Amino acid sequence: MQASGPRSPVSACMLFTDRLRQKAAPIWEKELSHPFVKGIGDGTLPVEKFRFYLHQDYLFLIEYCRVFALAVVKAQDLPTMGKFAQLLHATLTTEMDLHRGYARKFGIAPEELEATKMAPTTHAYTRHLLHVAGIGTLGDLVAAVLPCQLGYWEIGTHLAKVQGAGGEELQTPGSRLYQEWIQMYSSQEFGGLAQGLSDLMNALATGEKEEALARMEEEFLISSRYEYMFWEMCDREETWIVG
Repeated sequence: MQASGPRSPVSACMLFTDRLRQKAAPIWEKELSHPFVKGIGDGTLPVEKFRFYLHQDYLFLIEYCRVFALAVVKAQDLPTMGKFAQLLHATLTTEMDLHRGYARKFGIAPEELEATKMAPTTHAYTRHLLHVAGIGTLGDLVAAVLPCQLGYWEIGTHLAKVQGAGGEELQTPGSRLYQEWIQMYSSQEFGGLAQGLSDLMNALATGEKEEALARMEEEFLISSRYEYMFWEMCDREETWIVG
């Protein structure tokens, strides 16, 4: 039996994901204005930096799949197991296959992706996710992965709107290929996956004590910081400073 205690006022008046998004607003706003993200949108990002991103994001996706697999184990009912099995399948097969095909357009062979070594921030971010997935609750896990899923949807839709409003000429050799990235992450299909995860987050938060909600909030904020750091890492083409 769980100990009694005060319940959080998370209800119809404010979704838990709204609370999370408000808390993380300064971080997410910095993401949207980061030079790497803006460079994808206006086509000015050097192709070499985007190639670095593709290598590191591939490694990230592998670990992301492991997290979703652990979520299937932690799920308490078949519908929730099914949701994470769907996310695992979508990431492990569809998204990673698209990633490999997309990387080929930048001259990156699958073998090259497989041989990539993790940069420090990729390593730290994925270890954070796996740590939460290993010892946390299902709510903790969802809170930790949500900034990636929901954040990419927000960035994709933001860049699509900016391009639609500005109609600017894209300026780099890879600029037309950046368009594909924007279209993928602003698509209804990807948005549906992000919304499904958001709905699950709200369901898991309903009725939880404030202590549990505060812990989930902290995991969400940590991952939001790592999302920003991932863009920064790719912009600087980060490497280990010692061999």
